Parts: sequence; structure tokens; C-alpha cells
Amino acid sequence: MDLATRRAPDGWVPVEHRVVGLDRRSFLPGLVTLAVALVLIYGLPALNAAIPWDNEVRAGDVLDLGAGATAVPPPGWQLEDGTLTGGAAASPTSLRVVLVRGGSTIVLTGAAFTGGAAAFLDQVQRSEDDDTPGVDGPRGTVITASGLVGVVQGRGGPGGDGLDAAFKVAAGTPAEIDAAPALLVRVKAPPGQFEQVRDEVAALLRSITPGAGR
Repeated sequence: MDLATRRAPDGWVPVEHRVVGLDRRSFLPGLVTLAVALVLIYGLPALNAAIPWDNEVRAGDVLDLGAGATAVPPPGWQLEDGTLTGGAAASPTSLRVVLVRGGSTIVLTGAAFTGGAAAFLDQVQRSEDDDTPGVDGPRGTVITASGLVGVVQGRGGPGGDGLDAAFKVAAGTPAEIDAAPALLVRVKAPPGQFEQVRDEVAALLRSITPGAGR
């Protein structure tokens, strides 16, 4: 057979396209793929971390806790999740509000629960006992400016200190209170920093108000 017309074997790469035994024509697609992968793995998280969150709570802002219930968040904190009054209506049984300042967080969570505030806090803590090692302090009573009565308990652990407070967001007969939505307020602060936010947390708890019709 004529050498000039001999068919090259499958996978054969001409010498002029080879670099250290590799097909240099595949370099560009490979580099593009590698660059895209690096951006997805490292670039986007770094960009997200570099862009500061800016939804600072201002004096006069009021949180919508659903069904007319409200609370006053501490000015200067960042509202990372949740709704202020005047915006889209919040649901009291699927509520989630997240406030952040430095390494401290305040999370308000709403749920449907039949029973009192103490029983609700019992249920929450039982469901998490295996996942949240730490030491629980004694329980106490917290009364808001509007007359809501809740339970509060300090918590400490390797990751820092905080507290849990639970309410039934209603005023009325015992039966009406038992049937009302429940609210959990969970505060977490880095080790040694809870005292710095204690007064702001206390003010937030005192500000919780049930809906006008509750």
C-alpha cells in the first residue's frame, strides 16, 4: 500500500500537535473547564463573603410576626430574614426571622402548637437534646409589655451562650391561648459576648405583642 495514502491509526496525534506526549489542541477546552470549576468552587463563595449584607434595622422598624403580632428589633442589627410591618404578610405558624450582629444571632420561629409555652419549649428542647450539647440554666418567667407571659431559659455550651424564650402569641381565655400559634426566640452569642447583647434581647422580648384580634 502507498505510504502516502495509508490511514492513520485511531487516536493518533500528529507530531506538530503534541506537547510532552499530549494533544495540545485539547489544552484550551480543558483549561476553560478547569477555570469554570475553580470559579464555582472558590470564586462565588469568596465573592459572597466579600459583599457585605446591608439590611440594617433602624429605629422605628417593627417586625411582622403574623396575624397582627409584632416585635421591635434592636436597631443596628442586620435583618437577614423576616418581614417588617407594611411588607408582605407573615405567617405565624411558618415564621422565621433572623437578626445578626457580629457573631450573635436572634432567631424567631413560629409554629402551630396546642398547649402552653412551657410545653412548647419542652418539645423544642427534647427534639434537639442529642444535637445541642451544653448546660441549661433554670427556667424563669418573662412578661412582655403587652402582658404576654412566656418562659425563658439560659443555655451555655462550648460554642457560646444564649437563651431560649417561648410564648403563645395570644391573649384571652386559657383555651384561646392554648390554641394560639407558638413563638420560639433563640439567642446565641460567642463565648463571653452574651452580656453585650443582653439588654437588647430583653427589650426585644418585652416588645412582643399579640395581634389585635387575639
